[in-house]
Amino acid sequence: MEVYLDNAATTAVLPEIAAAMADIMIRRCGNPSGIYKRSREAAGIVLEARTQVADLLGASPREICFTGGGSEGDNMLLRGAAHCYRHKGRHIITTQIEHHAVLNTCKALEKEGFDVTYLPVPADGRLDPAAVEQAVRKDTILISVMYANNETGVLQPIRAVGDMARARGILFHTDAVQAAGHVPIDVEADHIDLLTLTAHKFHGPKGCGAVYIRRGTAMEPLVYGGPQERGWRAGTENVPGIYGLGMAAAHARQGMDTVAGRVRSLRDRLIQRVLTEIPDTELNGSRTERLPNNANFLIRGVSGEEMVLLLDFADIAASSGSACASGSLDPSHVLLAMGRSREEAAGCLRLTLSEFTTGAEIDYTVDKLKEVVERLRAAQRDVR
Repeated sequence: MEVYLDNAATTAVLPEIAAAMADIMIRRCGNPSGIYKRSREAAGIVLEARTQVADLLGASPREICFTGGGSEGDNMLLRGAAHCYRHKGRHIITTQIEHHAVLNTCKALEKEGFDVTYLPVPADGRLDPAAVEQAVRKDTILISVMYANNETGVLQPIRAVGDMARARGILFHTDAVQAAGHVPIDVEADHIDLLTLTAHKFHGPKGCGAVYIRRGTAMEPLVYGGPQERGWRAGTENVPGIYGLGMAAAHARQGMDTVAGRVRSLRDRLIQRVLTEIPDTELNGSRTERLPNNANFLIRGVSGEEMVLLLDFADIAASSGSACASGSLDPSHVLLAMGRSREEAAGCLRLTLSEFTTGAEIDYTVDKLKEVVERLRAAQRDVR
């Protein structure tokens, strides 16, 4: 049996989306900026996708800008907003558990004269909204808190932070790359001003994402050039990718409640079996406030990397942390921020499901994981 449980890294493109994108690339290849029929058709495709993404977020189509993905979107929004509002202040608030697309952008902004506060989180991985409010200063211009963590799947108190930011007149950004398409998002109710998402996390194509920019919010362009994307991102639009993103957004929105319920049930089955059948294991992060498809385990006495490699021999795709840090020897910055030791952080395993995951795959994975852990622990005992 071949099992794919690394959906937080990327998901399989839906077959109907891949077929539709191929058709656009081959038979409907017009540039949306032209005035002839094929170009007008391409422009209509882009507009339809813009509406589909907006509907997923409770936004207006004019508030959606297409990008090349999540990291680009985070860079665009953080840098663009910081530079547009620096006349009001140079203080930014974020958390220690953000994706590196946010953390490294903030570090770059620090070199440009901005002051960034990186807030810690408690052991359950869920930020205390009061900590955000306490960190606010007179010169705070931007708050960035991810919607759901990419490693642990823990959902953050977005509405509480958004309410506070709106009351203080501070821009609020959320990296919703892991959350979009998996849990309901309402930018109006959550008082979100800026949001990042990407298609390949919910069965769309890689290399295409979108950002939400609340109407009336100033934004410095990411790419200068032509008037595409309201001047925020110049260059000919990736029409097939945008179409795929729109289809994925519509698919996710239509089936979200049903899919989330089924996936959550499988996730809970996975968590229950691992915690009861494999000794010395813990779930990283809140048991309840988490994405429906994410389970991140601390399995003591073994290496996360070794678990991933041995599971791969059993045709199970898993991960020990963020895909963006897979080449790093450093332990997870997220787990360290949650109070795990370096040794504990090195012994973690992330298993993330999709709507295609089956109960048989979950049971097969747990059975094989039990064998892998016992093998690795036995090897450790032999060394001692």
